[in-house]
Amino acid sequence: MSNFVICINNDSNPGSLIMGKVYRKLPDTEAESHNLLRVVDEDRLEPDGYLYPASMFTSVELPEAAERALMAADA
Repeated sequence: MSNFVICINNDSNPGSLIMGKVYRKLPDTEAESHNLLRVVDEDRLEPDGYLYPASMFTSVELPEAAERALMAADA
């Protein structure tokens, strides 16, 4: 399963999510069982991310170099 998702709907959170932007998804099986994803958003004040409806995103597979770059940017 992908560690990254693309925002496809930010209608309810335009200040926290950018349409078309790739976000890191954090593991949270409890949230996923409720159709939610834990995502590190634009706020970045919360290292544990925030919960958003899964319908706001779509999974994306990235090349390894892109994943490393995004992970380093979040550090």
